Amino acid sequence: MHRFTGRTIVLTGVGREGQVGEVVARAFAEEGASLTLVDRSHEEVERRADTLRAAGHDVHAESCDLTDAAQVAALADSVASRHDGIVHALVNGAGGFAMSGPVAESDIAVWHRQIDINLTTAYLATRAFLPLLRPQRGAIVYFASAAALPGGKVAGMSAYVAAKTGVAALTRAVADEELESGVRANAVAPTAVRTAANLGSMAASTRYVEREEVARVVVFLCSDDASAVTGQILRLS
Repeated sequence: MHRFTGRTIVLTGVGREGQVGEVVARAFAEEGASLTLVDRSHEEVERRADTLRAAGHDVHAESCDLTDAAQVAALADSVASRHDGIVHALVNGAGGFAMSGPVAESDIAVWHRQIDINLTTAYLATRAFLPLLRPQRGAIVYFASAAALPGGKVAGMSAYVAAKTGVAALTRAVADEELESGVRANAVAPTAVRTAANLGSMAASTRYVEREEVARVVVFLCSDDASAVTGQILRLS
């Protein structure tokens, strides 16, 4: 039996081909979910949605600048009108990586960009969709990073790690604040994931987490099988 038949899932950061988002979206679609895929690029998110529609899945595509509070609020309104105000899970996959270099030599623009795309996007989406998640006792999944956990590599990428550390803090805050509403908040914190971007920029000897492995954990965290799991940061390696 499909675990998400009749359930509405919103996934952000599902645009570029070869990244984690497209595999997470496919995993939910194959479990019967009705999906809303969100990305800044209208053309790219439509392509990802078209691929799933061609396989017979119920998928909508929305373009949105997730760093813009007004656009995110409008996105939530659009999803609410299409699904009778019901959302069962929000997966905050939007983000990105850039080296910032040593702090003493770093560019403030890189710092702001990393905070915006990794942390602000998750914060604004959470704030906008919580009212839709509460009646369903829904789930939120965030993408942190193993680099943000104790012992993780930090040198040269302080902006990215600071942003992902913020994501971990946001996860714990939402989990604590929403205990009474029943909304669960958890995060995955992978090491390097085998994506098209990473394959093109990392050493050949890199040990990767497969995108399918990430997707299985995300789907689990949004399912009834994880109904007692909240406030957890799960390292994947």
